[in-house]
Amino acid sequence: MLNQSKKSLSAQTSNSFLTLAIAPAKVIRGSQIFNQAVSYISRLGNRPLIVSGNNTLDTADNYLELLESEGLDLVKSSYTPDCSESSLGILRDRATTHEADVIIGIGGGKALDTAKLLAHQLKIPAVTIPTSAATCAAWTALSNVYSDEGAFLYDVALDNCPDLLILDYDLIQTAPQSTLVAGIGDAIAKWYEASVSSGHSEQTLIISAVQQARILRDILLQKSVAALQSPGSEVWREVVDATVLLAGVIGGVGGAQCRTVAAHAVHNGLTHVCGRGSIHGEKVAYGILVQLRLEEMLQGNQLAATARQQLLKFYTEIGLPQKLDDLGLGNITLKQLQKAAEFALQPNSDIHRLPFKVALEQLMAAMVSTTAPVEASGIASGLNSPTNQTKKFSGSKSQRKA
Repeated sequence: MLNQSKKSLSAQTSNSFLTLAIAPAKVIRGSQIFNQAVSYISRLGNRPLIVSGNNTLDTADNYLELLESEGLDLVKSSYTPDCSESSLGILRDRATTHEADVIIGIGGGKALDTAKLLAHQLKIPAVTIPTSAATCAAWTALSNVYSDEGAFLYDVALDNCPDLLILDYDLIQTAPQSTLVAGIGDAIAKWYEASVSSGHSEQTLIISAVQQARILRDILLQKSVAALQSPGSEVWREVVDATVLLAGVIGGVGGAQCRTVAAHAVHNGLTHVCGRGSIHGEKVAYGILVQLRLEEMLQGNQLAATARQQLLKFYTEIGLPQKLDDLGLGNITLKQLQKAAEFALQPNSDIHRLPFKVALEQLMAAMVSTTAPVEASGIASGLNSPTNQTKKFSGSKSQRKA
């Protein structure tokens, strides 16, 4: 089954290069730019449906008033409880009744994913206005669909990136700083995932995407601490650009092969045990450590061990989760851990982009040992074998909180 999954994933990647959706048709970024941006929105349509979360609809009133002052006939609608099939059905009906000719998403990743997918289904333009730097969803031609309870179900490749992306730094700065921290975790995963899945590629665009992912990692390692210490500064804007824009470029140029591997697969599995208990980038950041741990245990990869230790130090500096306890899952049961791991290992999961097979007990072992010290002797020794790690987890309270 694993080989079939790899074959299917490879075929999808190959075909995707015939119809790459690399970037939004237009990107407008800066401070106090919404006045100028309104004219670009009006060129796309005059009857927008605004898709947002309940809280964002309240805080974005000033922006919506500007749209109305330009004569746009808008209707506001919440996507909650999630970017789910039920929400999308309600929004399609709302858009049809309103005769919407453009969809405007305002909010975080799930609001923007909902808006993009809705526009895709209705075949009308999409505008994305991120209110935080937590993901690159404002850029990408991809939407993740969840259950009403927040469990990841599947993703949808869209025909196009958004027709217009409006990145207003003033609006981004109103978000909690934790959202930018999560965005850093989501973005830095691009290097660790793309390099392991595609670092060997000889295809021009994939080589370019992998190298951009390396540059993105270096920018974030070098500038994130300073950015978080000085919100609104030039270095802060550079990190926002990295998480929202450059991360999107990498997925656009490299295609599905460079977007997600084990870190995102672990995120997807965790949503089935904690729902919306932590935000996307936090779970992805933890998932990077799981992926590196797998490379250590199953390949004896010393470079992965070094990278994991480097990331643990970086995570401590900026406040990213290092272990399950940091995600509010310190009391996770063995049954719940197995459920998350089983979903991450589904036949169509991106975890199968790894260049080695992963068994259920091996993934579970990696998930409970993300902060393990690097062994001086063989990393894949018997003492660190996946089977022994899982035994320790099932029998020790301290391991459940590792």
